[in-house]
Amino acid sequence: MWETIWEFLSSVPLWEMALILIVKVIEVAVSTLRIILIGKGYRKPGSLLALVEILLWVFMASSVITGMAEAPLKGIYYSIGFALGVYIGSILEDKIGVGKILIQAVIMKEEAKNVTNALRDAGFAVTTINAQGKYKEREVLMMVANRKNKRNIINLINEVDNDALVVTNDVSMVSGGFVSPWRRLIK
Repeated sequence: MWETIWEFLSSVPLWEMALILIVKVIEVAVSTLRIILIGKGYRKPGSLLALVEILLWVFMASSVITGMAEAPLKGIYYSIGFALGVYIGSILEDKIGVGKILIQAVIMKEEAKNVTNALRDAGFAVTTINAQGKYKEREVLMMVANRKNKRNIINLINEVDNDALVVTNDVSMVSGGFVSPWRRLIK
């Protein structure tokens, strides 16, 4: 019985198993990034990633499919590579932070001025709206920012007012508004 299990597990050389796994992880991570980039309007980089993705897929899939009859373990490695690729692709996309977001913070009226000033001092454009909570007056702060800045903005809000309710949403289009001069230079 152990011999059969060992034979099954060693039916694919270690280097081939690693190659299948690594190439599949890269291919699916690239695919995840491609889908996100195209969805956010970055067609040229998305198309370039599509070329890389399909080249990797054609060569690796054909290798796995033609060799699965004698080594079914290749299909398992291929599947594990797919799952890991999705996970790594989502982490990469989060790190790259492509696109814009709308951040809304609902803050007690007394704290709103401090939070607004801290955000503006940090170079972010903030729009404030008077609001009424269940028991007290509040202000809603609204900011459109690059996704890369999301964590910084939320941390800044929480440093000044850790009771703030913060909500973020992806934004598909932005037109007009204020962009600080030094942020324009970075673009």
